[in-house]
Amino acid sequence: MTKLYRNDIKVPCDVPESHVDNYVDNYLRATRSTGRLMMFAGDQKIEHLNDDFYDPNGKIAAEDHCPNHLFSIASQSTIGVFAAQLGLISQYGKDFPHINYLVKLNSKSNLISLDQHEPLSQALWNIEDVINLQATSHLNIVGIGYTIYLGSEHETQMLAEAARLIKDAHRYGLLTCIWMYPRGKAVSDEKNAHLTAGAAGVAVCLGADFVKVNMPHDDEGHYTARALQEAAWAGGRTGVICAGGGSKSAADFLQQLHDQIHIGGARGNATGRNIHQRSLDEAVRFCNAISALTLGDRDVDFALRVYQGQEDFILTEDV
Repeated sequence: MTKLYRNDIKVPCDVPESHVDNYVDNYLRATRSTGRLMMFAGDQKIEHLNDDFYDPNGKIAAEDHCPNHLFSIASQSTIGVFAAQLGLISQYGKDFPHINYLVKLNSKSNLISLDQHEPLSQALWNIEDVINLQATSHLNIVGIGYTIYLGSEHETQMLAEAARLIKDAHRYGLLTCIWMYPRGKAVSDEKNAHLTAGAAGVAVCLGADFVKVNMPHDDEGHYTARALQEAAWAGGRTGVICAGGGSKSAADFLQQLHDQIHIGGARGNATGRNIHQRSLDEAVRFCNAISALTLGDRDVDFALRVYQGQEDFILTEDV
């Protein structure tokens, strides 16, 4: 993997000169000087309530019952950023000061169905709250995240709020990642490849640094890495990363991620339940296997050996 240096970073024009160094530092920290983002996503406690963290039949590791598990994984693994809500970070962050945090600013539960209400997710915090947390805690907060449900009746409200948050985040040199999910009664197929590409294009128009999308399918309904190419092209300088989706075997997940990057043009990954539903030891090995692909540019066989405990993968170079 080619290492990025400070002069390699394309700094957006809305980052003031006084905070260019902050932006470059945060970009290099988040991507571990690779330009790719390995995001460990821990924002599901609002989005999916406790469904992702507890299973009465024991299919989810017992450690995952407690939020501390998320932070333990993030602190013991090779990752780029750990994404979670500001309140969750404020509760546990002091015990885990060396993690790179990405603060998710909006969230909603899954209790209200589309039949009841078009999706709307409003900001729970603003940039000043993030900066204040950073100042009082001295945590490594490198960026912010925000979800937009494109196609909802309320998309204008979310688009406007996201645009302001991206501008404000850049003003302080923070990175921005948009979770961009077409959803609502106007959307007949939210994982259509052409629509996903359109969503990625919206994110770059908002000025986001990265956009997280669901893995799209092609015209025949097949989820292939090639179906992601249009979105990667549409995103341009906004790096497209895919959500991890539902539980998969380690081998299937790692092969899919490899293909997303090397065929689909993805600039990283965003993985949540596929990591944290495992025991701590297994979750750490799986994180490191994912990072071997994403940050180390290693092949699937090597990543599988990392997951199986037969190889080590540790990135030591930082900003």
